[in-house]
Amino acid sequence: MTLLSSFPAIIDERSRILILGSMPGVESLRLQQYYGHPRNQFWKILFELFEAQISQDYEEKVSFIMSKKIAVWDVIGHCYREGSLDANIREEKVNNFSALFKAYPEIEIVLFNGGKAYETYKKWIGFGILPNLVFHKLTSSSPANTKKYEEKLREWSVIVDLLKNS
Repeated sequence: MTLLSSFPAIIDERSRILILGSMPGVESLRLQQYYGHPRNQFWKILFELFEAQISQDYEEKVSFIMSKKIAVWDVIGHCYREGSLDANIREEKVNNFSALFKAYPEIEIVLFNGGKAYETYKKWIGFGILPNLVFHKLTSSSPANTKKYEEKLREWSVIVDLLKNS
């Protein structure tokens, strides 16, 4: 098995919402892009939530979410895994969330893109790291999750409501 490393966070001082995945899949790692698999619905969902035309350019996608005060990172910094399935993740080492939250104190809400991100965060970090943070688990945007797109979009629409209140 190969040791895999996640990407640096997409974040700046304006970020209010942090969306956490587990670990980039094979295609995302190859492209060096968060949610790079063409069938992953992450970017499609976020652009649709804000009624914007999705860009095919990765840098434009990143600029778009940052303009909406949304940050992206992964719970796992390093792990071993064959293929892209979260179920195959072994020997995970989590990212340094204490340092991240200290560097970006405006983060108010942490959303988990799927169960593996949520369970790994719960196991290794816990929800008491900062008492004012709000945590919410979302259905994974991964193509491995077969929930209908419309259901995912409806569930993810909480982002728009959360931003209105932040």
